[in-house]
Amino acid sequence: MWMTYIIIFVLLLATELIYFRIADKCNIIDKPNERSSHSTIVLRGGGIIFSLSMIAWAVLMVVQGQDFTHYIPFLVGLLMVAGISFADDIHSLPDSLRMVVQIASILLMFWSINLGSGGMVQGAWFWQVVIALVALFFCVGATNIINFMDGINGITAAYGFAMLLPIALLNHTMGFIDESYLIVAIIGLIVFSIFNFRPKGKAKCFAGDVGSIGIAFIILFALGKLMLVTQDVTWIVFFLVYGIDGSMTIFHRIMLHENLGQAHRKHAYQLMANELKMSHVVVSLLYMFMQLVVSLGFIYLCPNTILAHWIYLVAAALILAVAYVLFKMKYYHLHEEYLASLKK
Repeated sequence: MWMTYIIIFVLLLATELIYFRIADKCNIIDKPNERSSHSTIVLRGGGIIFSLSMIAWAVLMVVQGQDFTHYIPFLVGLLMVAGISFADDIHSLPDSLRMVVQIASILLMFWSINLGSGGMVQGAWFWQVVIALVALFFCVGATNIINFMDGINGITAAYGFAMLLPIALLNHTMGFIDESYLIVAIIGLIVFSIFNFRPKGKAKCFAGDVGSIGIAFIILFALGKLMLVTQDVTWIVFFLVYGIDGSMTIFHRIMLHENLGQAHRKHAYQLMANELKMSHVVVSLLYMFMQLVVSLGFIYLCPNTILAHWIYLVAAALILAVAYVLFKMKYYHLHEEYLASLKK
């Protein structure tokens, strides 16, 4: 199998290079704006490799003669959400259209989880609907937070590793999803990292919405399978660092009476990269390290009971939230000075 994975890596690497030629010729680029942490034009949409890696995985399953029919709705949903995101990368689309496609794609993901496991929720139909709506709200929110957090070189790939590696560790003993699914997804991250996990000004490409939303969809599917098998939603701890930064920044912007639809640079990682002049690679690795510490502590240090899981989740969330507030209190004035300089 390892030779097969090496072949997939080489094919995905070649495909990414071909995409760069197409993107350059078709002018698929990322121009700096007020949200950007870069100052030069860079190729956009390199994260298309994440969705293409799943196509490669599907081909692998067919070649090996394995039954993956229960994955088909997920794959259709992934191609739908990746397609609309790629179109938005090329030419801005209405938010309403993108949201409709996201919701439809996530519902297809839920269908795939149901078919593969005999039902995502059990009990009265009313509670099935309630749980499905809560799950839909979480998935839409998580997808968009992962998209919002894609603002500096390497952070999407680093955080993708930080989420997929703990899931792969659990899957090795629990077997809730095909192991090759996770391995090929990680290979896609490695290929993308070669061109993006670089210091500021050195990246060959950015993920684009097609990349950040695509990898979010891939990870959330695996996370959903894990939650279903264990009947435990506290595995959202694997998403905690992004979740705290993303949600707390939204609350901060609401307090400032800002238009949430406008571009900004108020995330903690953006303050680190822009105002504090920290290396993009260092900031990305920091987020990766924090999430791995939280996730591995949850797996190996926390007792395997629902009560212990909830205590760990709430305690970790509170610690990260306090750290976020203290960080903003100390350094946010630098961002205010930056905004004031723009008005001069």
